[in-house]
Amino acid sequence: MVLRVSWSSARRIRASLVVSRVRTLWTIATLLIACRAVAAQPFVVEQIAPGVFVHTGKQLALDAPGHDDIANIGFVVGSRCVAVIDTGGSMRIGRALRAAIRQHTALPVCYVVNTHVHVDHVLGNAAFRDDKPQFVGHVRLGAALAHSRAFFLREYAGDFDAPASADQIVAPDLAVEDARDLDLGNRKLSLRAWPKAHTDCDLTVFDDASGTLWTGDLLFRERTPVLDGSVIGWLAAIDEMAKIPAKLVVPGHGKTGHDLAAALAPERRYLQALVGAVRADLAEGKSLNDAAVTMQVAGGEKSHWLLWDTAHAHNVARVYQELEWE
Repeated sequence: MVLRVSWSSARRIRASLVVSRVRTLWTIATLLIACRAVAAQPFVVEQIAPGVFVHTGKQLALDAPGHDDIANIGFVVGSRCVAVIDTGGSMRIGRALRAAIRQHTALPVCYVVNTHVHVDHVLGNAAFRDDKPQFVGHVRLGAALAHSRAFFLREYAGDFDAPASADQIVAPDLAVEDARDLDLGNRKLSLRAWPKAHTDCDLTVFDDASGTLWTGDLLFRERTPVLDGSVIGWLAAIDEMAKIPAKLVVPGHGKTGHDLAAALAPERRYLQALVGAVRADLAEGKSLNDAAVTMQVAGGEKSHWLLWDTAHAHNVARVYQELEWE
């Protein structure tokens, strides 16, 4: 069989291919410009209390340019040394944080604390290896990192130093099973390991001197919370965390604040609405797909949160799985 193509058809095909190629090159150029724009932005840390410095992450999706800089990270300075609290989602961000520390103090970094396993909080750890700190985390963080290793290397290879390698994923060498204090020299950090909530390895850090509570992702502000642990456990953690006498609050995502109860209220409301709606769907014998449709408008929550669509659908599935065997 011989396929004959007319001259005019061939010309249309060539034109179509040219247009397709131009569109592809335009898309690549746009992405490169976006990535360069992100890289060119200055890395800013704010001193929110004496010796307490915070870099506020951007409200971006995990597949957007700049996704390695979406978490709130920072450091606390004592009279003896410095504790880093989360290191960002890449070696680039880890190095930027390390450089920011050097702009404010010559004291050594003695601790690098991770509040949980998620990629946007831990991939900068290796940038601090030369400081020889103790890496600190929840007693389950090491296992969680080992479980996530292949996923990090596959999905976020560009956020490592090339070539991406497992040895750049740094696990804790100091584990917190319940509670532990860190001495920075005339400054105590009180660490608390939580039962399964946002994840199964959540850790909070409370600076006694300033009354600053670093919540990790036990608290989301503005950005839709993401559930990878237990919604019932998370609600219990919120109630317990509300008892902490914090004067300043550094959430995992979103603005810092002074009123812990007010900061926790929207997240509690969302999670409670999620539980209530999924329980109602289960009581009516609805499937997971039916529950997801119902929850798109449950309680009018969508208008209150950024990056809703992907995070919320994920949350519905997790809550449905958790509650269907109640």
